[in-house]
Amino acid sequence: MTSLPGKTDKKLGLVIDLDTCVGCHACVTNCKEWNTGGHMAPLTDLNAYGKGADGVWFNRVHTYEVDDAPGCSRTVHFPKSCLHCETPACVTVCPTGASYKRTSDGIVLVNEDLCIGCKLCSWACPYGAREFDVFEGVMKKCTLCVDRIYNTNLDEVDRVPACVLTCPTGARHFGDLGDPNSDVSQLVAARGGVDLMPELGYKPTNKYLPPRPRRTAAADVGATAELVSAPGGFLGWVDRLLSR
Repeated sequence: MTSLPGKTDKKLGLVIDLDTCVGCHACVTNCKEWNTGGHMAPLTDLNAYGKGADGVWFNRVHTYEVDDAPGCSRTVHFPKSCLHCETPACVTVCPTGASYKRTSDGIVLVNEDLCIGCKLCSWACPYGAREFDVFEGVMKKCTLCVDRIYNTNLDEVDRVPACVLTCPTGARHFGDLGDPNSDVSQLVAARGGVDLMPELGYKPTNKYLPPRPRRTAAADVGATAELVSAPGGFLGWVDRLLSR
């Protein structure tokens, strides 16, 4: 079985804001496009428009209705991909060493030349983040776009995973979660970022920012009244406009 590094120099990962994700699937689409046409091995789409359609998706978005209060619910969009755990079960069960965790940055990858497609990693992963490519007979997963983040031919602003680059609402953030002073670590601390299923003990690197509490109807009415009646509010603006 494959061993894990004692420690990693960095903990590169994602921070996903569930409060601002609108479920547009732009991250899913751009991940698919980049990993099809980029440096990494292509993602397969078999019988895309026919019976038995199959393919590989590194990133998926699930949508749930969550009860906020009696008679009131909200829609939460939940993106999910490999969490690049500190102690990933998918690595330790691999019989060939194909699945491994990098010491330099903590990213979990698959060496497809060593993978025999036994699927032990997919059975061990409790997050369902492993994908079996039926065409090539190997396991695949999110790589945090290692071919982008270290590509010096790209402008520095573009050296982020494709999903982060394309998010229209800024719900996805990328950085070193092992550095307490990094932007992502400070964001997690400020918003109370959480692990996915921490009780399992795999210590995911990726964090989720929970949705902010909704304001009550009374608070909304009060805020609207203040906005409208204040000298600098909407009515004040209308008054100044009509007084010209």
